[in-house]
Amino acid sequence: MAGLEVLYAHVGSSITCSQDAVVCFVHWEMIKRGFRCIGSGDEPRSSDKKSELLPADWSSNKELYSLRYKTKDGDNQLLLKAIAVDSTLIFNLMNSSTQQVSDLTVNISDHVDADQLQTFDSVFKDEDCLSEKVRTQLLPPQDKPTGQRMERESRREGEEEEEERRREGDSDPLRIPVRHPRQGRQPDWPGPMHPFAAGGADLDPFGSRGGGGMIVDPLRSGFPRSGFDPSSGIPDILPPGAVPPGARFDPFGPVGRHRPGPDRDHMPPPGYDDMFM
Repeated sequence: MAGLEVLYAHVGSSITCSQDAVVCFVHWEMIKRGFRCIGSGDEPRSSDKKSELLPADWSSNKELYSLRYKTKDGDNQLLLKAIAVDSTLIFNLMNSSTQQVSDLTVNISDHVDADQLQTFDSVFKDEDCLSEKVRTQLLPPQDKPTGQRMERESRREGEEEEEERRREGDSDPLRIPVRHPRQGRQPDWPGPMHPFAAGGADLDPFGSRGGGGMIVDPLRSGFPRSGFDPSSGIPDILPPGAVPPGARFDPFGPVGRHRPGPDRDHMPPPGYDDMFM
């Protein structure tokens, strides 16, 4: 209850009835959660300023208390009213910007000892219960008084909802993912102004128009090449220089001077003596 005793001692001379003590307690809860009192009454005054203290005339009317608050680091204004009805005190808190209203009914005898109004150690009863009621029933939802904080929380909740929708979409087995081309790279499909561009690879097999073509050159395929260089010639088959350096070359026979003969252990194939084989 840090701070409540100092506040109670400061306004002790103004507390003459049980409802005064309850209003002082609720004011302390407002201050503790980031609000500042700017004055009493319903209408703003030129003397209004943010303060943790209660204004001088806060308890002048014992039947109707009216106090105005603003957030500590903003201009969001709230109007707090407390109406004494028999043995209860009915609180009403309205946000002037959103017109949102919350209320709380307090049974005065449950939380204040009327015979101990000038003794702080004994005046309040069941303070934790009263504090919980003020926090959950009277103060704005989620206990976020500052405008900037509410904006940040709203933005974060929106991002969390968007992330949740994205996860649900990714978990759908029937969902077709959207594919986007990489930045700086044009898609491979033909433009709408060139409807006859389809099948261009068949008409231009060497890919001179920038496409991939349809003829595979083993020397340009990107796979590792063997140590064989056709431009150096093939003994007994091609002289050196017959194949230009870097030219596409399909070997038409085994590379080497001696062609391996059949193994004596091999059986001749069927129809070996057939001259048409």
